[in-house]
Parts: sequence; C-alpha cells; structure tokens
Amino acid sequence: MTAGVGSFEGFEGSFDDPGDPSAEVLAEAAAAFGLLASSARLHLVWALAQGESDVSGLAERVGGALPAISQHLAKLKLAGLVRSRREGRRVVYLVDDPDVVTIVRLMVGQLADRRSGAGASAGAGAGRLRGLGA
Repeated sequence: MTAGVGSFEGFEGSFDDPGDPSAEVLAEAAAAFGLLASSARLHLVWALAQGESDVSGLAERVGGALPAISQHLAKLKLAGLVRSRREGRRVVYLVDDPDVVTIVRLMVGQLADRRSGAGASAGAGAGRLRGLGA
C-alpha cells in the first residue's frame, strides 16, 4: 500500500470529523482492498503478519501451489503490501505496511469472533458478507 493510504495523506479532516477523503486516496484504498479480496492473498498477508517466510513455507501454510503463491506474492509486492529480501538462495517475504496488518487483523478477527460467538445472533451475521463481492 502506498504511503497515501497507510498514513492517510490527502485525507481532509480527522477521525472525529472525517470529511471526505480525496478521490486519489479512495482509489488507492479500493485497489488495496481489491488485492485483499482474494482469500489466498488475504491468507498470505495474515500468515506474513505472524512472521516472515519463504515461498515454500507460505505454500505449505496456506495450501497453495508454489507457482500460484509466487504470483500472489508478486502482486502484493508490486502494490507495496509485502517486500522480500534474499537470504542466500532463499527469498524471504514480510509485510511492508504495518497498517495493512492492522486492517487484516481487525477484519478477520471480527469475523472470527462472530463465528465463534455464543448464540444464534452471532452465527446469523457471520455469513452476511459472503457473496457480496463485486
């Protein structure tokens, strides 16, 4: 994610009186959310939020094929959400934007809490968002 989204540059106002963000900020946010709309990429960011890993470790953790995981990582890297570094022959990936980790943890955590919450009302809302993607 670029600095504009992570630090809210171009955002007029504060969270107490938010006003409207600029069109550029909204476009950057939509692009970042679009990348995270893939459950595979979301899982990769979630896994990398727990600690850095190489492609093989990520493929094993998220259950994907190496070429697919590599492609997802390339997209996340191009967007600035993750970065990589070489350790000998290995390429290790890590989250490059801590604000993205906060957003992912908040969303996934809230949905997980709804699913595991007691009572029918918690379970009833758990699938609300499923199938609403564009």
